[in-house]
Amino acid sequence: MHIIISPAKKINSEFYGKVKNSSIPIFIERSKDLIKILKNLNITEIKRLMKVSDDIAKLNSIRFKNWKLPFNNENAKPAIFAFEGDVYRSLNIHTFNLDEIHLMQSKLSIISGLYGILRPLDLIQPYRLEMGTKLKNMFGNNLYSFWNSDITNELNKKETNYIVNLASNEYFKSIDKNKLKAKIITPIFKNISNGKLKVIGIFAKKARGQMTKFILQNKINEVEDIKKFNIDHYTFDKELSNSTDYIFTR
Repeated sequence: MHIIISPAKKINSEFYGKVKNSSIPIFIERSKDLIKILKNLNITEIKRLMKVSDDIAKLNSIRFKNWKLPFNNENAKPAIFAFEGDVYRSLNIHTFNLDEIHLMQSKLSIISGLYGILRPLDLIQPYRLEMGTKLKNMFGNNLYSFWNSDITNELNKKETNYIVNLASNEYFKSIDKNKLKAKIITPIFKNISNGKLKVIGIFAKKARGQMTKFILQNKINEVEDIKKFNIDHYTFDKELSNSTDYIFTR
């Protein structure tokens, strides 16, 4: 099976340590095309486009202008060490040994607005560009039109029967489900709130990171074994689940 997750808005640009066999993003030349567009935006335009504060707009204006090729271990960082946020804190990459990290390279993909699709050890430079951003480009008015079927086609190259979808809806929408060869399994995490079961954003993000870690570190290859996930008091709910949506409750 193969796992997909979303990136994080927050990036840690401090280098953690050199990892052998770091790689270059598959669609780096296409990322370069997006950067050309982004470099021409002023701070006000970035603020309006990304719906962010003045400070975040200024920061990303600087990032876009400083983005340059070629990537190397001095000016870029492996994606799995760069992203921060609830998913990545729960994944806790620092608990993985080097063998597990290198195995992860073929088992995990990060969907990205700027890079399209990233392997864990792909080098990236700091950025913020969410997949839902309505950035006009040569293919349309948003990033979904820019990436079109590229992400789907790349996932179809994975030798897997199942894609475990642990990405947010915003990023999962970049995949054409009708053209994806593998069957999609989506774990959904629900909590009891005011007497009702519902998905609560911050808890769901943490659980996606924990599930990613659970699958990778336990080297799970059978989808039935996903149902054994019981971290942080979550349990698989057979009655609420179906063949594609695996519901975990607590």
